[in-house]
Formats: sequence, structure tokens, C-alpha cells
Amino acid sequence: MKKVWKAVIIVFVLLFLYLPILVLAVYSFTDATQLGAIRGFSMHNYVTLFTTPELRNMILGTVALAFSSAVLASVLGTAGAIGAFYSGKKTSSAITAMNQVPVVNADVVTGFSICILLVVVLGVSKDTFIPLIVGHVTLCAPFVFLSVTPRLKQMDASIYEAALDLGATPAEALRKVVIPQIFPGIVSGFALAVTLSLDDYFVATYTKPATFDTISTYVVNATKGAQTTIKTALWALSTVIFLVVILLVVLMNLRAGSKENSERAGV
Repeated sequence: MKKVWKAVIIVFVLLFLYLPILVLAVYSFTDATQLGAIRGFSMHNYVTLFTTPELRNMILGTVALAFSSAVLASVLGTAGAIGAFYSGKKTSSAITAMNQVPVVNADVVTGFSICILLVVVLGVSKDTFIPLIVGHVTLCAPFVFLSVTPRLKQMDASIYEAALDLGATPAEALRKVVIPQIFPGIVSGFALAVTLSLDDYFVATYTKPATFDTISTYVVNATKGAQTTIKTALWALSTVIFLVVILLVVLMNLRAGSKENSERAGV
């Protein structure tokens, strides 16, 4: 009976998580204008998604923002993690504690605070995209810090000093010894930063230019009065994002499995 209940709970959780997405995916391949009776099969929503300049520019702009802010966040988060790791105990604890504030803080507070600081106090125009990029970097960098820190703790702290003793400069020791050891953590932090940027709504709402929309802000605004063809095209967009995520997860798992098998074979 325990096995049966475990299976029932697992099935229920999977249905709760994925059934709404699957329903949306099914409707994205139909002529339906709203959720209800399923009409005939059609690729109209996908054609609209990739041929409408408004939607195409919104998607490209969101992806460009996500990758650019993720790169900056990866640099800052990695530098902060390395600095905290090689600092004294009190300094390291203080840096780690300060890093937790943006993580546990509400996104709406972060976005509003950055808007007040940059736009109102410093007079930076939203049209420059600086507040938006700063907001997303502030949102993502702490999570890169958290992804890199465990890799640093797994690493032998003395290898940096050993590299210096063997004649390497501090920059060479960092680039050739430390960075390769923590690179998987940097990649994980970068991927998490991209996901957070793509998913963000509140920070973008307060910091974006008036003429620019991310996927999140566009979807929310589209539910308030966009054309029916635009709304149904967003079903296709949701399906594409879901399929891309599944593909990435499968590829990452396959890569991790092949790497583990090769290490076992080497042993």
C-alpha cells in the first residue's frame, strides 16, 4: 500500500505541475480563440508568433537582455564569491549575509528601490536601459554567488597559494587554477541568471523604458486588451519556452551521465 500511495502522490504532483502547460500546448495547435471547445488543428498561432514584428522584437529584446545581464551578473557574482572565500572569517560572513538580502527581498521592493535611486535621485533616464540592466544584474548576481560558493568550498584553498609559490602571478593563478575548478558553478549560475531575467516581471516593470517590453510584462499587458490573435500566439510562445527548457534539461542530464560514465570507465 505504501508503494501505491507513493505512486499516486507522484502522479498527482506531476499532473498538478504539467497538466496546465500541456493543455495550453494543445490549444496552441488549434484555431480556438479561447480555452473551451477544441477546434481544428492549425499552426496559425506559431505563424503569428514568428512573423509579427511586435512579438519577434519583444522576444529578441528579452533574450538579449537576459544574456547581457547574466554575463554581468556572472562576473560580479563570481568575483564576490572568490573575494568572500579568500577573505577573513568576519569579512566573509559579512559579504555572505549582505548577499542574502537581495535573495530574500521581494522583487517589487528591489525594482522600486532601483528606480528611485537611479531615476529619481541620480537622474538616469529609463530610455538608456541602464536602470533595467542594473535591476536585472542586482536580481541575478546574488544567485550566481550562491552557485559558485559551494564549488569554492569543495576546492582545496591552498592550490591558489601553491600556484603563487610555483611562480604564477595572482592573475594567472586565478585564471588557470581557480576558475577551472569553479567553472561548473559559474555555468550553473549563468544559466540561473538567464532564467531569472527571462522570468522577471516586477523589476522590469519599474525600470524598463516605456517603449520596451519583456516577455513577462508583455504577457501581463496582453491580457488586458490585446487582439485575440496576439493572445493566442502567446500560447504558442509558452509552448516554445516549455519545449526549450525540456530540451536543455535533457541535454544537461545526458552530458552529466556521459561524464559520469567516462569517469567510471577511467577508474
